Order: sequence, then C-alpha cells, then structure tokens
Amino acid sequence: MKTKTFSLAFFFIVLLLTSTACTIFIGGPEYSVQTIPVSTDEVQTMQSQIEQALMAGAETGVVTLQITESQLTSYITLKMQEQPNPPFTEPQVLLRNGQMQMYGKIDRGMFAANMLITMNISVDPTSGLPKIEIASADFGPFPAPEGLNTAMSAIIAEAFTGSLGPVALGFRLEAISIADGIMTMTGRIK
Repeated sequence: MKTKTFSLAFFFIVLLLTSTACTIFIGGPEYSVQTIPVSTDEVQTMQSQIEQALMAGAETGVVTLQITESQLTSYITLKMQEQPNPPFTEPQVLLRNGQMQMYGKIDRGMFAANMLITMNISVDPTSGLPKIEIASADFGPFPAPEGLNTAMSAIIAEAFTGSLGPVALGFRLEAISIADGIMTMTGRIK
C-alpha cells in the first residue's frame, strides 16, 4: 500500500513539473492547413509594386494594386516581431471569398491557443482609406483582447499610409476586392 501511495505521489509530482516546463495547448479554431511562408523579400516586393503602380497611375490617373496573401502575412509577421509584447504570433493571412482571414497563436503564461479573426475590408467613402470591420473573432477559450478592432485597423492603416504607402504618395482608394488569395485595390491619383 505504501509503494502504491508513493508511486501515485511521484506520478503527480512528475506531471506537475512537466506541465510547468511546457506550454499547454487549450484549443481554438483549427489553424489553416495552408502554411504561408514569411519573407522580407515579399514585403520589399509589395513596396516595389506600390511604387510601380503609382508611377503608372501618374500617367493614367488610375492606380491598381494587387497584394498577395504571402505579402500580407510577411508584412504583419514583421510588424508583430517589432513589438515587445505582440498580441499574437505566427500570423497567417488568407484572402478568400471577399474577406481577410487572419490566423495566429496566442500565448498566455503556460497556456496557448489558436485564433482566427475574419475581417471585411471596404473603403471609407469620406477618407478614401481602408475600413476594417471584424466579422468574427475566435480566440478559443481566451476573451477577445481589448481594442482588437483598433489594433488591427492601425496595422492595416500603417501599411496603407506609411512612408511608402499609397496615401503618402497621393492616392485615393475607391474600391477593394478580395478573391483567390489576392486583394485588389483600385483608386485614383489625387
């Protein structure tokens, strides 16, 4: 009987020690099967495409930009890596059926979960900037972070209004369409 009690106590001690040394996955939405690679080259390609589209638009007055899932995933990953305490890690952006779906991983202490944020992106008619509305947000058992919509809008807005962004270079957005892994933005030179 004594050895059985000792074995049971030893088992619980080992279980406790291994659980504190590891992260426990507690669920969330199924992570995307498709893995999108992250590359600084993709971000540079996106910036070059923006510059080329604006130069072509200077002649015609109409600008069309196409941004891929790989470019957005790479851009958001690099922005998250710049933050000392990012709200999530390992982002994967899918552009499908008129929506942007962003998967990620959330770590809270020794617990980890998957997340999925589905966003509708349109054009704000008064400002000509992208307008982001969160259609759904699934953080598994974790509550949605405070100010999620504001944070996501800030990341997308920075991509659009930053030093190489179209707005900084005199571009007014008129339409956004999302399909088959590509976000197409159309607008005019101011």
